[in-house]
Amino acid sequence: MQRSGEATSGQPVFLLIGPPAVGKSSASRALAARFGRSLHIPVDDLRDMVVSGLALPSLDWNQDLVQQIALARESAIRMALSYRRAGFAVVIDDFLDPNQLREYRALPGDPGIHRFVLAPDQDTAHARNLRRAGGGPGREYIDEGIRAVYRQLRAASEQLREDGWIVLDTTELSIDETVLAILKRSETHAPG
Repeated sequence: MQRSGEATSGQPVFLLIGPPAVGKSSASRALAARFGRSLHIPVDDLRDMVVSGLALPSLDWNQDLVQQIALARESAIRMALSYRRAGFAVVIDDFLDPNQLREYRALPGDPGIHRFVLAPDQDTAHARNLRRAGGGPGREYIDEGIRAVYRQLRAASEQLREDGWIVLDTTELSIDETVLAILKRSETHAPG
């Protein structure tokens, strides 16, 4: 997405990916807050801008859903690179999918791009999802959805590592501890 000859600032771009309800958005906002100028891009918010015809995630990944996720991710990448050029640190938060996040391969491979998978153990992710959902009727979807996401994570873990993703076990980490682990692993230190 970056045109040849286009300079970037020294600001980092972080990608925080993981199963639902594991603290991606909270960690993303807390990480972005560590920088004097920063932007948090939740990919779900970009997808929610679709007014008519929104394809919602489900256990059946149809072509409309795949296309809409790709469009949202491509938009997030363009936004991230534009804001980075303007001197902002950027944090994109998104979820793991069966296509192994292939859209993010379009990001430049420079040392300022940091890819993290927030991955608490499956039981912790399941419990966090149930707490977030409350007693609603979606329990069966949550149960099967978490199992499906963790099957995808196990199947994709080698490819994710080859693509430069760091899988971070956040089972025992608070949001602040998660942010510190990300900064340490990326060797990025926020100013101040």
